[in-house]
Amino acid sequence: MAVTIKSAKEIELMREAGRLLEIVHDEMGKIIRPGISTMDINECGDRVIRELGCKPNFLNYGGFPASICVSVNEEVVHGIPKKERILKDGDVVSLDAGLIYQGYHSDAARTYAVGEISPEVQKLLDVTKQSFFEGIKYAKAGCHLFEISAAIDDYVSSFGYGIVQDLVGHGIGTSLHEDPQVPNFRQKRRGMKLVPGMTLAIEPMINMGTWKVEWLDDDWTVVAADYLPSAHYENTVLITDGEPEILTLHM
Repeated sequence: MAVTIKSAKEIELMREAGRLLEIVHDEMGKIIRPGISTMDINECGDRVIRELGCKPNFLNYGGFPASICVSVNEEVVHGIPKKERILKDGDVVSLDAGLIYQGYHSDAARTYAVGEISPEVQKLLDVTKQSFFEGIKYAKAGCHLFEISAAIDDYVSSFGYGIVQDLVGHGIGTSLHEDPQVPNFRQKRRGMKLVPGMTLAIEPMINMGTWKVEWLDDDWTVVAADYLPSAHYENTVLITDGEPEILTLHM
């Protein structure tokens, strides 16, 4: 699939898809607390997406059985929500969500503390989030794609954390996953030159220990190979003539 450059009309639709997804994340974030199930989060996200007149783009995507990926502690991504999986004080939970608005996709992820977490794990969450912002300093026209990757890597590696390499960010538009792939780790080449109208889902996935991951028997849930905590932070980003526009986060 070729890299798509969005028209002004398409950018407006992508903006609205991003704005609505931020609402979904805000609503899910409000219910995070010890004692709720990962299915409770999924049901909240699914309900809000539909109330906003959109469709959840993860549901049945490649066979995924839920609308929200809910990943706890060592689970990196693609955790399947379950009624019996109850969050407890000290957990961290990563919520990856997306929706379709008038044929256009948005995609974003956040990692939340459940109750009180250790300072060490809080630092992992903070570094993961900040690495996204370090990366998008290069998400502008005239820069090269892998400058984003290098900036994320340089920042995260300075803390000694593991950067997941088996999963990467991606282009996004009328499909959830479009070209190009957006690695979170340094590449030998510079990659394509960025131009206005590109939309990218940039999503550092950072492990406290090893960068290596394993897939569980459900063929979806990805876990850190050493079972130490993991964090995930993602936004859909528009490349412009100037500073990047974060479509799923209004600061």
